Amino acid sequence: MSEKKDKFKLVGLQLKGKTTNQNNQSSEDCGNLWQKFETEKIFDRIPEKLSNEIYAVYFDYEKDETSPFSYFIGCKAANDAEPPQELSELKIPAQKYLKFTAKGVMTGCITDTWKRIWNSNLNREFGFDFEVYDERSQDWNDAEVDVFISVAD
Repeated sequence: MSEKKDKFKLVGLQLKGKTTNQNNQSSEDCGNLWQKFETEKIFDRIPEKLSNEIYAVYFDYEKDETSPFSYFIGCKAANDAEPPQELSELKIPAQKYLKFTAKGVMTGCITDTWKRIWNSNLNREFGFDFEVYDERSQDWNDAEVDVFISVAD
């Protein structure tokens, strides 16, 4: 069952350049960006946050999940929020999504959910896909994370 989401703005960190799922490169690149997000307390530096949820966004796909893509970690912010100089903004357009929920031990449950998505025959848009980390993902031994996949009409 797909759901439509309105456009929204995120403020946070963007991976420099692109990454790929080949040779586990994205695991390393995305993991390093998460580490920077945590150690530099980026969450606390995001202005005009609209919630405490953290979004991890996969976008700007060159073709599909086998080709390079961009990655961003941030929080929803007011449309007129000005990101501090060291942060970036990402505008997510209105899109149609299918929602999956990863449950279990982190980060394995996220990996397993993505494998399920990759092995499905979804009519993926390869627009902006994202994971939403909220209070349900605090306990890494029993986490729940929603994964939204952009799909064609």
